[in-house]
Amino acid sequence: MSHQDDSRRADHDSPWKMALESYFEEFLGLLFPAINAQVDWAKGYSFLDNELQQITADADSGRRHADKLIKVYAKDGSETWVLIHVEVQGEPEEAFAKRMFTYQYRLRDRYGIDVVSLAVLADTRKSFRPTTFHYQRWGCELTFTFPMAKLIDWEARWAELEASDNVFALVVMAQIHAKRVKDGATRKDVKIALIRLLYERGYRREQIVRLFNIIDWMLQLPSALEPEFVQAVYAIQEEKHMPYVNTIERLGIEKGRQEERQEAEQRALEEKRDTVRHLLAFGVLSDEQIAEATGLAADEISKLRIEDKH
Repeated sequence: MSHQDDSRRADHDSPWKMALESYFEEFLGLLFPAINAQVDWAKGYSFLDNELQQITADADSGRRHADKLIKVYAKDGSETWVLIHVEVQGEPEEAFAKRMFTYQYRLRDRYGIDVVSLAVLADTRKSFRPTTFHYQRWGCELTFTFPMAKLIDWEARWAELEASDNVFALVVMAQIHAKRVKDGATRKDVKIALIRLLYERGYRREQIVRLFNIIDWMLQLPSALEPEFVQAVYAIQEEKHMPYVNTIERLGIEKGRQEERQEAEQRALEEKRDTVRHLLAFGVLSDEQIAEATGLAADEISKLRIEDKH
């Protein structure tokens, strides 16, 4: 597998962000129906990316999360913020519950708004099911509990996903396949089956292209299998008389993804540099110690030290 294949396959969070931004109501309807029923959807909702960035600015810059913050209105008229944490790591994050609590109390403290934290776990470790952060010492005790959805639980309800008229069911199926199916040829077959299901649901062109993009991004294939997948898609489109996705459009989608990854990498680098500048200001650690703590190369730290002197 090429370096490009590894880079593309490692980018799990971007399609989740796209899916949540496109289908937030459907997301709640499928994975958190009780909460969905409490929202007054007629009043609309809005994404609060800037507010979330304000309270996560000092988080580990080397780790991306598909976290979203959305303002909704409850049916009683009150404003509520819904904080969604999506954990799509290959291995579960043991400090996940603590991160949930940290984001919760920072938002409440900074903005004074009710915050509902939701966790979506896309890993495959059955035993990893955090729902509570607990702290206790010397009579001081705190317990923070949050709703959690484990995607692999839907494997036992696969027929329900296939029959669902909720578009987010396709996202869940794609994510489960992405985690479970490692063989390239098998992954290609299940991806084609999902695309066929997408075209059979009678969606509008815009809807099909958006969902195609999400599924295509989640279930990435080795480059050698791409031509077979493309031919299969063209055959489905011809059969359904729906020529919605062409090679040029798909190349444009991939270019957009590459640009987004490059921008994310640049932001991460700038965050590391800012951290290094803070550490240099204290003048306690050596360049080698700072390099070990931040992951930034020692020669880069030396350059920053010289720049700060000037």
